Amino acid sequence: MSGHSKWHSIKHKKAAVDAKRGKIFTKLIREITVAAKMGGGDPEKNPRLRKAIADAKAVNMPSDNIKRAIMKGTGQLEGEAFEEVVYEGYGPGGVAIYITALTDNKNRTVAELRHIFSKYGGRIGESGCVAWMFKRQGYIDVDKSKVDEEKLLEIALSAGADDVRDDGSNFEIITTPENYEAVLEALKQNNIEISASNVGYLPQNYVKLEGKQAEQCLKLIEELEDHDDVQSVSANFDIDEEEIARYSAAS
Repeated sequence: MSGHSKWHSIKHKKAAVDAKRGKIFTKLIREITVAAKMGGGDPEKNPRLRKAIADAKAVNMPSDNIKRAIMKGTGQLEGEAFEEVVYEGYGPGGVAIYITALTDNKNRTVAELRHIFSKYGGRIGESGCVAWMFKRQGYIDVDKSKVDEEKLLEIALSAGADDVRDDGSNFEIITTPENYEAVLEALKQNNIEISASNVGYLPQNYVKLEGKQAEQCLKLIEELEDHDDVQSVSANFDIDEEEIARYSAAS
């Protein structure tokens, strides 16, 4: 699994840059709106909305933007009708890719994503073709240089984490979606710095990539993540941290 958490961490750090050009705001506003529509506008009673609001605040989204997005979701303000869609496919070397999206035009979105896949030697597959390789879980990445392993294990497992994995330069803490918030809060209360965290679809097996295939895969994942309709991209690539770092520095 080497480098998997490293990619999470790099993308997390780039979020501040994305926020400056509004890209991340677009995605988060959609997520807040849909979360409010599905589970109501009270974040205390709606975990998905609570998470979306926390993510928005983390990139300094103005409170008025958050409020308007919630009101659009609850029908108090008029807004676009977004639909949740899952796309599945394969990247270079047979890497499995699982995408969640929020779109107001499924035909447009699938055409654009199919084009992105084809640019980098991948293809969109049928529904269910790779879903079985992923499991919805929480993950929290911590830089190994910032924490004592025994302390991290004790705090994370006591708070309800399922596992703590060594992933190169990071520790990756795995939780159930239900225990994610409790584990994250326990780490923050103990002043443990978080590199990246989310609830998403984590691979249950991995495909090793090197060289040209690794570069093509990272380009594909990055372009998919950059698409306005795409909320999350999960992929089961195993790429060495050094290759990820080289790509990140060059991009």
